[in-house]
Amino acid sequence: MGPEDDDVFRIHTHAPGPSGSLPLTPDQLRHAPSGDLFGWSQNVGMGLAPSRLGGPEVLLLGTMGGIRDADGRPIALGYHTGHWEIGLLMQAAAREVAASGGVPFAGYVSDPCDGRSQGTTGMFDSLPYRNDAAVVMRRLIRSLPTRKAVIGVATCDKGLPATMIAIAGMSRLPGVIVPGGVTLPPTVGEDAGKIQTIGARYANDELSLEEAADLGCRACATPGGGCQFLGTAGTAQVVAEALGLTVPHAALAPSGQPVWEEMARQSARAAMRAAKSGLTVGAIVTDAAIRNAMAVHAAFGGSTNLLLHIPAIAHAAGVRIPDVADWADVNRAVPRIVSVLPNGPIHHPTVRVFLAGGVPEVCLKLRRLGVLDEKALTIAGATLGEALDWWESSERRHRMRKRLRDVDGIDPDDVVFTPERARTAGLTSTVTFPVGNLAPEGSVIKSTAIDPSVVGDDGVYRHIGQAKVFVSEKAAVKAIKIGGIQAGDVLVLIGRGPSGTGMEETYQLTSALKFLPFGKYVSLLTDARFSGVSTGACIGHIGPEALAGGPIGKLRDGDRIRIEIDRVRLTGRVDFVGEGEETFDADEGERRLAMRTPHPDLAPDPELPDDTRIWAALQSVSGGTWRGGVYDADRIVAALEAGKKALGW
Repeated sequence: MGPEDDDVFRIHTHAPGPSGSLPLTPDQLRHAPSGDLFGWSQNVGMGLAPSRLGGPEVLLLGTMGGIRDADGRPIALGYHTGHWEIGLLMQAAAREVAASGGVPFAGYVSDPCDGRSQGTTGMFDSLPYRNDAAVVMRRLIRSLPTRKAVIGVATCDKGLPATMIAIAGMSRLPGVIVPGGVTLPPTVGEDAGKIQTIGARYANDELSLEEAADLGCRACATPGGGCQFLGTAGTAQVVAEALGLTVPHAALAPSGQPVWEEMARQSARAAMRAAKSGLTVGAIVTDAAIRNAMAVHAAFGGSTNLLLHIPAIAHAAGVRIPDVADWADVNRAVPRIVSVLPNGPIHHPTVRVFLAGGVPEVCLKLRRLGVLDEKALTIAGATLGEALDWWESSERRHRMRKRLRDVDGIDPDDVVFTPERARTAGLTSTVTFPVGNLAPEGSVIKSTAIDPSVVGDDGVYRHIGQAKVFVSEKAAVKAIKIGGIQAGDVLVLIGRGPSGTGMEETYQLTSALKFLPFGKYVSLLTDARFSGVSTGACIGHIGPEALAGGPIGKLRDGDRIRIEIDRVRLTGRVDFVGEGEETFDADEGERRLAMRTPHPDLAPDPELPDDTRIWAALQSVSGGTWRGGVYDADRIVAALEAGKKALGW
């Protein structure tokens, strides 16, 4: 143990306790729950002045991680920059609540980093974590029965969707989302998306060791916020604002800067006002709000991961869950008008999107297309239409856009286009939902990210190639690094859906293909999912998944695959059409697949945790990934009861 200082042994066995007295009334002592009374004892025990008891109690739930010293230096690191500065936002909001006469509380449910867990078994917990965190957050909200409002503070890929799901499920409470913002790009260097490919590029002699080390050191140019590209983190922030759960112009603010902290104070004021007026989450997260969020997602060209998260938010709110047809309809009606990493055509970082006007500016551009429901309420206490009226002539809009011109020399209208300019610049809609004999339940591709040079003049991407089948991401990555994947191949990764890996994110593959010279000539098919920054002809979410009997699980090396993606009509097919030198049509391919056995190596990953196996089973009976990977209590209970009867339990 080592020598001890004498102070260690100066142990006190009692203390005088807080001074003053609780402002109790006879009615409270006779009728209030004992928990309310004991809660006041706990409050003053933590140092709250008794005179402040009785003010409206506001719960702040954050995904903060790490331990920061007073000067910001790390005492203990967090998992990622996205939750490293969250505590500063929570402090700013809490002080505003207190200044308004409220009593702030804070709880924490930290979140993982998908970038950190890429290519590791940590990815097996990524998507299941979202459901677990939402459950814990809801339990924390209910465990403070005296709360009058909830403020959720989160930034990144799973923490922010979990927070939105949790708050959407508390329909009778006022709730506000405070997005954690974005990190800045390095003045000279690469963004956090591209930097994740240094291993693949080094292995293919695209980078030297010294270049990789230098670029990797500077990628996160500021210590807080989500990544600089519009991946899942940035898209989730955009969706939170489009749902009406944030104050105007909240998404994608630069972390750690005054505008970012002021947004937290604005959010606290909105929460206090909502608590007083009775504006609840149930009045905000409606069918109209979900539709608006889908429209804004399409206009931004957002991450395909939100196809999992928006349905889950709708389920939690008890409103209609969008299906594949709804997504297709929205993406046909709504043009992509934002030029941002990774979609382009100009790869602006997300901070420029914020300065160009962010979500309000995009909504302003969409307004005259009639694709938004302007009567939808927002937490600001105004409808979307009223908020847009304010934004159009606001000082904030004028000065932010001017700042972008003055500092970066960028025209804001070259970041957030008008629909007409977007069409002229060749921006295409975000996603397409291919079907076919390999994807009878559907699939998804970020079709806007296919390299234009391999798309026909008619807007159709066509590829016929031989399959190279892998049952692990590690083996597929190795094949790319050693030259086992070549131009013209169709890389097929199977058994990586919910039942195999918890539906891992396969960014290692898509990013490597994006940044290798031959990558645009390779297509990827998988029952896994992709990072929000993924690019190229990468088709994921293929259903049914291989381990649920999906035909993709019956493919073999050398099989001929035909892919057609119409980026104009947003339709597509993925079909097995040949064996060896023999070719045939899709119907014959379907017949032959039905006669095949699964791939001999197809199996759940041997390191799949039991926790994730349970998650996969529960979300499967709840409707699977196309319903958002949720827990539907009624379906789960019905399935368990039917199982008990079948087993004679």
